[in-house]
Amino acid sequence: MTSIAARLIPTWLRQYQLAALPTDVIAGLVVGVLVIPQSLGYAVLAGLPPVYGLYAAIVPVIVYAWLGSSNVQAVGPVAITAIMTASSLLPYAEQGTEQYALMASLLALMVGSLLWIAGQLKLGWIMQFISRGVSAGFVSGAAVLIFVSQLKYLTDIPIAGSSLIGYLSTMQLYARQLHPLTLLIGVIAFALLVANRYGSKWVWRTWLSSSSAKWAERLFPLILLGIAILLSMALHWDARGVATIGNIPQGLPRFTLPHIPDIQEALKLLPTAGLMALIIFVSSSSVASTYARLRGEKFDANRELTGLGLANLSGGFFQSFAVAGGFSRTAINVDSGAKTPLASLMTVLVMIAALIAFNSALAPLPYALLGATIMASIIGLIDIATLKSAWQRDRLDGASFIAAFVGVLIFGLNTGLVIGLMVSFASLIWQSSQPHVAIVGQLAGTGHFRNINRHDVVTFHNLLMLRIDESLFFGNSESVHRRILNALQQYPEAHELILIMAAVNHIDLTAQEMLSTLNQELALQNKHLHFSFIKGPVMDVIEHTPLIAELSGQVYLSTMDAVNALKQI
Repeated sequence: MTSIAARLIPTWLRQYQLAALPTDVIAGLVVGVLVIPQSLGYAVLAGLPPVYGLYAAIVPVIVYAWLGSSNVQAVGPVAITAIMTASSLLPYAEQGTEQYALMASLLALMVGSLLWIAGQLKLGWIMQFISRGVSAGFVSGAAVLIFVSQLKYLTDIPIAGSSLIGYLSTMQLYARQLHPLTLLIGVIAFALLVANRYGSKWVWRTWLSSSSAKWAERLFPLILLGIAILLSMALHWDARGVATIGNIPQGLPRFTLPHIPDIQEALKLLPTAGLMALIIFVSSSSVASTYARLRGEKFDANRELTGLGLANLSGGFFQSFAVAGGFSRTAINVDSGAKTPLASLMTVLVMIAALIAFNSALAPLPYALLGATIMASIIGLIDIATLKSAWQRDRLDGASFIAAFVGVLIFGLNTGLVIGLMVSFASLIWQSSQPHVAIVGQLAGTGHFRNINRHDVVTFHNLLMLRIDESLFFGNSESVHRRILNALQQYPEAHELILIMAAVNHIDLTAQEMLSTLNQELALQNKHLHFSFIKGPVMDVIEHTPLIAELSGQVYLSTMDAVNALKQI
């Protein structure tokens, strides 16, 4: 029974300290109240009725709180998954319909299944293959698309598409349908929200204390929501053509079977589900691992995959769309004092209360305010700082950022991400194919060997020492061979070649054949090939190969041993 309980009841609950209860409760209530407008907006962004934003913040949040890897990460609807849902389902169903909602749940189910399978296969290591440039470029491009897509709620122009060109084309085509009052409401709301978010120093901190200003900044979107509802009721905005969200269905999300696709449809959705799963894992893991490090806690990437997978999988049966760990809501959760996932369970109670008690109260809320809320919050995701940093420090990572960013804007989210990944992998292959090969000499009076172009070193007329700073494989063996021959031409008097292998972690078959060929070429010139500092695992691979059996020289434990043995020859 004890082992069963240990598997069913999470560690955080079994070891729960009552001292954490007050702060967990407060944090959960704060997050729940503050993210209601955001959740409604993300559902609209996903092409769903606003209530689905509240649905997505109930069952998936409970499951992640129980099974996820992070004690403080706040899971729920986020902008990236919302717009990916909208763009991927656009060809299959009309937004806002029951069929569309069922397909959104199907997509969440597929994403959850892929994440869960990845967790069972221990694929947590895969996140390290998404470079900072690609992820930042993708998120920045998606942020621009999200920003432009929300203009339809601020203008009442029926903007549609999956790329920037598509959005702008439809905006130009239907520009005459602009609704002036809706635009006025949206622009004022957007300006106020931007001033609140980015001008807090002048708006609040000039007359409030630091802690009060922080809470004023957080509560302002909720206050603005309340004001907009009151104005909408008093001025009868709906009668004047302003779109409002209408009555939200009362009650909790129901158990509902998602849309059952045919094989062709499932195969078409699978690539999108895979990319969404990847983005969800990378973004959520970034948040969870950061806070785990700050809090001195362990982060288990495979458990994160499992928790996110089961959260999305279960949500697919309870009228949810794909969810992930949210940057802003997690920050609020931590700042409000959350210590354990109990805070997330309290957030769920707030969402339930909103569905039961406030459904009709939200009916007059203008869509323009939800659009302005998303637009104001999304600006911070356009990561210009990372692009500048990458361009200054690593042009290849900067190129990956630009490729992902431009690809998303021109071709849409899925294709843009693939383009960014391809450029990133191409950069990695190019770097590996051009390894650094240094001619080295001995630092006088020491056993250290350094690049002759960087240090004042001692060289020996009969020795040529080359340090290879990369593993050897089919992609760079020809390049290394060419560089070695060029070095031999520069030092024709050297008849003993020492390859320093300290940085070589692997030598594949192609590289072994290249080194064997080099050994034969040197032998024809009455020269010898030697190795120093070969690592144990590498030696295990090549020890019984023709490369070592036919080696014209010796394998030395260290470069110093090689120099002592050969410099007198």
